[in-house]
Amino acid sequence: MIPVLTPEEMAAVDRSAPEPVEVLVERAGFAVARAAHRMLGGSYGRRCVVIAGRGNNGNDGRVAARRLSAWGAQVRLVEPDTTRLPPADLVIDAAYGTGLSRPYHPPDPGVAPVLAVDIPSGLSGLTGSGDALRAGRTVTFAAIKPGLLLGEGPDKSGLLELAGIGLETLARQAAGMWLLDDDDLSMLPGRSRQAHKWQTAVLVVGGSEAMNGAPLLAAHGALRAGAGYALVGVPGSPAGGGLPPGPHVGLSLPALGWAGAAAEAASRVRAVAVGPGLSGRPKNPDGSTGSATPVAEFLASTSVPAVVDADGLNALGDVGTVRALAAGRAAPLVLTPHEGEYRRLTGHSPAEDRITDVRGTARQTGAVVLLKGSPTIVASPDGRVLISRSGSPRLATAGTGDVLSGMIAAFLARGLEPLEAAGLAAHVHGQAARRGPGEGLIATDLPELVSGLLSQAAL
Repeated sequence: MIPVLTPEEMAAVDRSAPEPVEVLVERAGFAVARAAHRMLGGSYGRRCVVIAGRGNNGNDGRVAARRLSAWGAQVRLVEPDTTRLPPADLVIDAAYGTGLSRPYHPPDPGVAPVLAVDIPSGLSGLTGSGDALRAGRTVTFAAIKPGLLLGEGPDKSGLLELAGIGLETLARQAAGMWLLDDDDLSMLPGRSRQAHKWQTAVLVVGGSEAMNGAPLLAAHGALRAGAGYALVGVPGSPAGGGLPPGPHVGLSLPALGWAGAAAEAASRVRAVAVGPGLSGRPKNPDGSTGSATPVAEFLASTSVPAVVDADGLNALGDVGTVRALAAGRAAPLVLTPHEGEYRRLTGHSPAEDRITDVRGTARQTGAVVLLKGSPTIVASPDGRVLISRSGSPRLATAGTGDVLSGMIAAFLARGLEPLEAAGLAAHVHGQAARRGPGEGLIATDLPELVSGLLSQAAL
């Protein structure tokens, strides 16, 4: 995992550095010069314009300019308030770092590619908002800043290169947020020689007699993510669950008052997922669905980790209801809302500072909260955060979230802690989608893509 530090946290790391700032600036400037050399395809005779401010960010740019000049480049230094840049093969943006608190109106680089130093100048290091040059690459130091991942950050920063300048140990010690990468697949527990199917079994409760596709997608996602057994209970289903043949096992649940039967089934598994497709369930005699009572009753009656998605979230109600439920459970809850569900849960849309917002919701509910999006933010009640940026527009199709719910349940059943299970599942979910077709990816494609990715990682 890669540490993610806010500008304030990174400033504290800088202040505690055991080496003089001049040494760190030399290292940073060299890293920038090296990245510029790669972008230019060499340095001799290349024209490079460096926008250099007065702070350490500008000093990094000046060191890079000196290095590039020594390597034969034609380098010109300009001030941040320059309105017209001279022709160049590359523009290095070292105007301002993450400490800028006022609007910045950058000059037009024309057709020249841009290399940003630490963060594109003018971009908020906390939220990713603000006017900034669009960089083709950004060299940042010691840790990723949230603004490079949120808002316009990914579009404005281009390819991210994390350069070591001697602060990496301090950054890791200070970090409470982490960006997931493919190396983190190693945290997923393997299977012992004595493994059997019930050791990693999951239960999915969702759907209705007329709408069972969503829980099936969750079940198949769970199985392809390593669950040894997948029970699927559909309220109102006939004997055997009324499901088509498949690797799952159907469980018949009554149309109303299904919580007790589902809780009994949950006593045989290691994790549950509840919610996908529940909107189609039959109504009570008074015309209401009565959904809050069965979902909350079911979760209160189970002692295994639970993933709550889709209409399961809508059934639980607001933050206070979830907090009371989570406080009474012996096992953790994982909530997986998209933006609309998050708004219904919290009463507000996700804030511009999505990380702080989701952190707050996790603390208030006592549950792990996974806010779907680009990027996906996962926060635990203790304040730790995992971030996945593997998602893509390919996942913007019906049913992919159901697959994710099943994957999280499978990772919980395999023994991961809830924060890691949710975060790693989100990362694998996105990476698996990247292996599918660029156009026309559908949810049923995902489980097998997940299996292939996990199988390759296990080699």
